[in-house]
Amino acid sequence: MSAPIDSLSHDHVFLGKDHARNERKVWLVIAITATMMVVEIAAGSFYGSMALLADGWHMSTHAGAMLIAAGAYWYARRSARDPRFTFGTGKLGDLAGFASAMVLAMVALLIAAESAVRLAQPVEIAFNQAILVAILGLAVNLVSAYLLRDEPHHHGHGHGHGHAHDHDDHDHDDHDHDHDHHDHHDAHDHAEGHHHEGHHHPHPHPVHAPARRSQDHNLRAAYLHVLADALTSVLAIVALLFGRSYGWVWLDPLMGIVGGLVIARWSFGLLRDTGRVLLDVSPRGGAVAKDIRDRVESDADQITDLHVWQVGPGHHAAILSIAAREPQQPAAYKAKLRDVGGLSHVTVEVTRAA
Repeated sequence: MSAPIDSLSHDHVFLGKDHARNERKVWLVIAITATMMVVEIAAGSFYGSMALLADGWHMSTHAGAMLIAAGAYWYARRSARDPRFTFGTGKLGDLAGFASAMVLAMVALLIAAESAVRLAQPVEIAFNQAILVAILGLAVNLVSAYLLRDEPHHHGHGHGHGHAHDHDDHDHDDHDHDHDHHDHHDAHDHAEGHHHEGHHHPHPHPVHAPARRSQDHNLRAAYLHVLADALTSVLAIVALLFGRSYGWVWLDPLMGIVGGLVIARWSFGLLRDTGRVLLDVSPRGGAVAKDIRDRVESDADQITDLHVWQVGPGHHAAILSIAAREPQQPAAYKAKLRDVGGLSHVTVEVTRAA
């Protein structure tokens, strides 16, 4: 018997498993950073310390960068079911991560450029004050980095539902379309297949999908911001201690150049990884696509067109066109892909081969 149309519809929510928790983490780090910013600016103004004032305003830019990540989490969650987003808002975090990586790259260039100027034209340094500020900044950044660390996922249970539809094409060949939607928010996927064409077919047995580690690039971007600050604080402390003890004032700008280069390398890695997601590069170097081909293709069934891309942290979508000598029901092909980890949205087209 046919199923009601309403039962075949589904949403496209492809947010990361830890979306809500990561959003809370970022807001907490913003609160810590903003508090430190206010304290340093107030203390700098009261005691007349330019070092404290400068670091306080630096903290304000740091909090601003964190707001990019927090805003992305908020908007992605708020608009997750907005039908205007064809495949949901799961990739918004990658867009925010790309923007944060650009900011990080500019910060790295500014640090390296300013350090090069200081190396050519040394300035007098108030070592004791500068060391105190660097230690305070390091403490705040270490706490922030701990809060933003990407923790391993815990196991859980999820449920996915797939619905298959059969259609005849204009050439009257056997031409089936299958649209499948799974929800892989945790370690296991219990999938149920349905096929409707006037009679009922039994459900395929549920298959447990292995848990896969997903990268939240939005959280990674926030983490790299605080890690970059922590690195510059460590390098500054080392340079200032040697400068105070041995008069090596040149070591401070030299450490700035080194720190700028390291941060630039981190930002490049983030730009590369987020850019791949935004441009729909095949996930995991094509491993997901290969896994799909290995499960579906045989002497009688060949995939003639395959598209696989990431639609959110831990979520992949796939569109398959299959040419088959003896076409099977769409649910049969769908069942072969049930335990492909992270495959959350599948569309299958089946055509009888000549």
